[in-house]
Parts: sequence; C-alpha cells; structure tokens
Amino acid sequence: MQMRQITLISTGGTIEKTYDEHAGTLANRASIVQEMLRLLRLEDTNINTLQLMQKDSLDLNDADRARILGAVQLLDDPSDCGGIIILHGTDTLCETGEYLHTHLESPKIPIILTGAMRPFEMKRSDALQNLNESIFAAGTLEAGVWVVAHGRALKFPGPVKNRQLGTFEMPKSL
Repeated sequence: MQMRQITLISTGGTIEKTYDEHAGTLANRASIVQEMLRLLRLEDTNINTLQLMQKDSLDLNDADRARILGAVQLLDDPSDCGGIIILHGTDTLCETGEYLHTHLESPKIPIILTGAMRPFEMKRSDALQNLNESIFAAGTLEAGVWVVAHGRALKFPGPVKNRQLGTFEMPKSL
C-alpha cells in the first residue's frame, strides 16, 4: 500500500500550550506536535511537520495569516501531499479559515484547521481526538478549507465557534 502524505503546520494555540512551572502559566513555548503524533497509530501515513509560529490565536494578525496562506500555497499539490492540517488556536480559527477560503484560488487538496478547547497536557483535553479526526479527514474530504473538531467536518465559508458549547458549528439560518 502507498504511504499517504500529510503536512501538519503548527501555529501554536491552546492545543500546544504547556504549563510553565516557573511562571505558573500556560504558554506557547515549543511545539509538542511530535509528542502528540507518537501517541497515535498511523498506518500507511507519513506526516511531515512544519512549525510556522508559536502564538496564541488571539495574537495572530493578517501578516501571520498571510504566512499561513503562503505555506499552504507552497504545499497545495496533490502529487506531493494528500492534505494539510493546520494546528491553530480556536479563538480565531474561523477568521483564519475564512482568510484562507477567500485568498486561495482553487485548493487542490483538503486544508484542515483544528485546535483544542483544552491544552493537550490537561485532563479531558480534546486535542488528541481533534488531531486524529483531522488526519483521518485529510484522506476523505474533498479539496477545500475545513474545520475538523469534535466529530464534525465543516467547510468554509461559514463555520463559527460556539463559545457556549465549546465547539464549531454552522450558523443557523434565520
């Protein structure tokens, strides 16, 4: 069987926050992607990782989104990559998803944004579930920009974060 190629772009966000025992805070210090990937059984899947930045998504700006877009444009080639997963903070994930949807001409592969409501290091974190779902979705979804989390795959434009429920959804029509 042929190895499936996925590229995972790390931007930081809650999913990668770690506890700083000296400061007593959660912070984006260094990528923990490899630690998460080691916990998954990934048959016939090769994941290349790119640490683009380590930022809380509330600190992301359009220059950062342009960097993410540039990386995606370089990797959006089905002969080299079957899908792109972007680890992103959930607070502004939908802004980045809309930005990518608007600025990408015609994506050739699935581009999936995912994150976590609770850091990977914390109990009851959704980080590993969302990462695993995103890896699976990269091999099944059609080309386009998506958010994948909590058993859902939602295509941009449109998804929003429901802060009360702690998940993503499509807004209800009036």
